[in-house]
Amino acid sequence: MDWQTWHDDYDLSGSPLARRLRVVQERIEAALDACAPGPVKAISLCAGQGRDLLGVLAAHPRRADVRARLVELDPRNAAAARQAAAAAGLDQVEVLTADAAFTDCYQGMAPADLVLACGIFGNITDEDIERTVDACSQLCATGGTVIWTRHRDAPDVVPLICDWFGDRGFELSWLSDPEAGFGVGAHRFTGHPKPLALGERLFTFVDRDTLREPRAEP
Repeated sequence: MDWQTWHDDYDLSGSPLARRLRVVQERIEAALDACAPGPVKAISLCAGQGRDLLGVLAAHPRRADVRARLVELDPRNAAAARQAAAAAGLDQVEVLTADAAFTDCYQGMAPADLVLACGIFGNITDEDIERTVDACSQLCATGGTVIWTRHRDAPDVVPLICDWFGDRGFELSWLSDPEAGFGVGAHRFTGHPKPLALGERLFTFVDRDTLREPRAEP
């Protein structure tokens, strides 16, 4: 997968990716609006070109309050995100070129008030999804919001993802309609964050053929 050209569909009006982006941005706006006065921390896993968060922060009233770290492995996408942040005057946005699967990337930023896990759950195994959901209780502050995405193709694991978040002290704030053609969820953390466990890998991207393989019977 060329993750730079993958972003091209964002520029196609009416494409599923463009429509999903707008929904994610609406959830980000709502999460920022709900944050208490004062500094706000945000982290984005596999941030790509940062279009979701940067597209909101550029014009949001809380932009000066937000300190953000975007983690992206593809150096071309990371460079595009840095350029976009600089063009918007978002000096408090850091773009880290690194593998977002490693917990060390979030040292000094976790727990955060806003955690973005977009474009990940459709590219990793169910086991890795659950592991990443579990790690969100380290990444997210009490009262903070996790926004995530996942396609609704069979097998549709969106209900399972919601259950996994619920089991870990997250309340469902919003979920896109199953007929939307994509899945976007927002969960608010009501628990107390665990200490960040350094040196752990949360997920590995795998090819779509592997993800389509039947699940092994227990």
